[in-house]
Amino acid sequence: MPWNNSGGQSPWGNPRPGGPWGSPPPPGGGGPVGPGGGRGPDLDDMIRQAQDAVRRFLPRGGGKGVALLGIVLVAVWAASGFFRVQPDEQGVVMRFGAFDRVAFPGLNYHIPWPVETVTTPRVTRINRVDIGFVGAQEAPVITGRIQPARDVLAESLMLTGDENIIDIDVAVFWRIRDAGEFLFNTRNPESTVKSAAESVMREVIGRTPIQPALTEARAQIEQEVRRGTQAIMDQYGAGIEIVQVQLQKVDPPSQVIDAFRDVQRANADRERARNEAESFRNDIIPRARGEAERLVQEAQGARESQIARARGEAARFTSVLTAYQSAQDVTVRRLYLETMEEILRRNPMIIVDDRLQGIVPFLPLGEGAAVPRPAQGGLPTNRPAPLPALPQGPGVQGRSQGMPR
Repeated sequence: MPWNNSGGQSPWGNPRPGGPWGSPPPPGGGGPVGPGGGRGPDLDDMIRQAQDAVRRFLPRGGGKGVALLGIVLVAVWAASGFFRVQPDEQGVVMRFGAFDRVAFPGLNYHIPWPVETVTTPRVTRINRVDIGFVGAQEAPVITGRIQPARDVLAESLMLTGDENIIDIDVAVFWRIRDAGEFLFNTRNPESTVKSAAESVMREVIGRTPIQPALTEARAQIEQEVRRGTQAIMDQYGAGIEIVQVQLQKVDPPSQVIDAFRDVQRANADRERARNEAESFRNDIIPRARGEAERLVQEAQGARESQIARARGEAARFTSVLTAYQSAQDVTVRRLYLETMEEILRRNPMIIVDDRLQGIVPFLPLGEGAAVPRPAQGGLPTNRPAPLPALPQGPGVQGRSQGMPR
């Protein structure tokens, strides 16, 4: 070294009689005096120790050792460019701070620092943005306790298509789809997603009546908001995918919710009465139509039966007339016998010859048989009249012609 503690010029060109800072050396020699009055660290000794350590590390031979050390350092620097991207990450390689390329999961390589650097954001993590309320996990901590969830009326109150006010809380779930676009095209991605989703939600609610929004149109609203928000993210090139939109609460404002629920109950009662009337109508009308059809069919059948019976009677009378005209005596006798057979079949009776003597009284035991009262002589008094004689001669024709049809 050109200077030491023994005197001579200091490294700043100032003469120093003693120590390196120009102060006289303490009695007894040694290094400078420390703050406590003892010996402080000697800067020359520290530099000398560092030089000795470097000389011990380098092999003997001067220039070759320096070259070998440079090669080792370059190899270590080049090997530092290897990096691994996990399955749930994407590697964004930046060259001098500007986006260069995207590295996918696995072992990758980039030019080591300071030329290229790598950022590996997680692209499979589902992030959540709340609109209209602040969740309990995001509330500030006061006195060691987390505040419960609270509504943000400036975000949740919206105007429906039929000019009613509705209170809606929405949760939007999103993830990173393209890490390069996500890091370089958006400054505050969470705020961007929230603003876009709230804007689309107000647009969808603004063309939807309040009644469907409260009941059956919730799923449709969620899908429309998801598609609209995704379209805005794609237009911005934000590299964000909207995974799901959930309506957490859809209610009227708290100031009028009781009156609104009364109206809802009245509407439900009206719908129930309408459904009951519709059910009764669907039950009674088909039954009445079936009964009317049955009566029509029965009347049609009776009509056809009467017509067929009349035609049969007419045909039978015509055939009898034809037979009578061809054989009058035989036809008259046949008609007389058939008529008497029909009469006797309907009215059973017993015919007793007057010439018979010692007849035992007869008691009919069949169904519907009338028990005759016996007379004093033991014989019944109501004897049937004898069979009339068959008509003979020309009077038969006149009697037959006078018979009713």
